[in-house]
Amino acid sequence: MTKCMRLYVEPMDAYVVDVTDDGRVRLEHEEPALPTMQERRAILYAAQHEMQALRELVEILEKTC
Repeated sequence: MTKCMRLYVEPMDAYVVDVTDDGRVRLEHEEPALPTMQERRAILYAAQHEMQALRELVEILEKTC
């Protein structure tokens, strides 16, 4: 596995914990596998939502320094 993370994907009720360069994802307690189209969309949505939340966190913390 090449990337390490912990991303909760609500529609799947699962955590993505690793991803490879070829697009296989490993859900917590599962083996790496290529996600289905629905899983891929759910993962992308969760990742985009989390990125936005992290951007907001950075902005808030930078203002308070």
